[in-house]
Amino acid sequence: MSAITSGEIKFELSCPTPLPARDTILLGHGSGGKLSAELIRDIFLPAFENPVLARLDDQAIVNVNGQRLAITTDSFVVKPLFFPGGDIGSLAVHGTVNDLAMGGATPLFLSAAFIIEEGFSMEELRRVVNSLRRAASDAGVNVVTGDTKVVEKGKGDGLFINTTGIGLVPPGIDLSADRARPGDKVILSGSIGDHGIAILAQREGLEFETQIQSDSAALHTLVARMLGVSCGIRCMRDPTRGGVSSTLNEIAERSQVGIEIEESSLPIHEEVRGACELLGLDPLYVANEGKLIAIVAPEAASAVLTAMRCHPLGAEARIIGTVKKEDAGLLTMRTPLGTTRVVDMLAGDQLPRIC
Repeated sequence: MSAITSGEIKFELSCPTPLPARDTILLGHGSGGKLSAELIRDIFLPAFENPVLARLDDQAIVNVNGQRLAITTDSFVVKPLFFPGGDIGSLAVHGTVNDLAMGGATPLFLSAAFIIEEGFSMEELRRVVNSLRRAASDAGVNVVTGDTKVVEKGKGDGLFINTTGIGLVPPGIDLSADRARPGDKVILSGSIGDHGIAILAQREGLEFETQIQSDSAALHTLVARMLGVSCGIRCMRDPTRGGVSSTLNEIAERSQVGIEIEESSLPIHEEVRGACELLGLDPLYVANEGKLIAIVAPEAASAVLTAMRCHPLGAEARIIGTVKKEDAGLLTMRTPLGTTRVVDMLAGDQLPRIC
């Protein structure tokens, strides 16, 4: 544990490096990085193994009476509950809608379950519920069922939300992390690190010259625009926990290809870059909640990129890398100096409780 002082504010960051012991759950098991992957591989996959689950995508796509339905579930434990650019209510909608959209699905319905700690403010609960309602309405989805549980004071940290989303996948859409091919282009929809740094700044009382806002947003309309111009999209992911690095490492591993990105091509807002330098964080590992990564066939990349830039949520989109045959399973990055380094999956948990 180390202390860092910023102006008159002193806060502590715990080292994210995982302990060698594997007999208890660590915070890093929820990071979306290496420990999360180990937990899924060693505990959950053996227990529930089936072909749908084995795809390990952000959603499951199942066939029901000739209709392809996408289903996803997520839990939100963000701290603090309210932050610049959003709150746990809107975040729950955006995160669930985006997981459906990454499979090419049109979101239709949501469930919402609330785990509330005894003593939680009724006014704050109304505020969260109203925010969730507005976000769902803006995304064009209905909350059709849910659940409420109350736990004893001190047992729930205020409020947790669990959601399930259902969407419809149009014919001809087949997106998955195992479909990347050598020569494909890696497209990122915009700046990275905004959400994670906004959460940290709010949590620790940090102040910057320009307030950093979460990028939390529903991406399904951007995805529809992309799919409308090309069938050359192989895979889409939203780089939430574990950031861009963990997401691209997962795709490289699942497709057994190498992925090389250009450091100079990464879009990072200056205030986020400065905050990361101050705090010793790597923006590649910081969470995002309104960005997507697309692996696109080379002949389709230009059309997809143009379509993205015509959408408000893709105005900063750019090609950041290429899929390679060499270095299968690895993510590498070419630096402005012309050197190349391996960018590994997040080992622990840089910023706990960001979603």
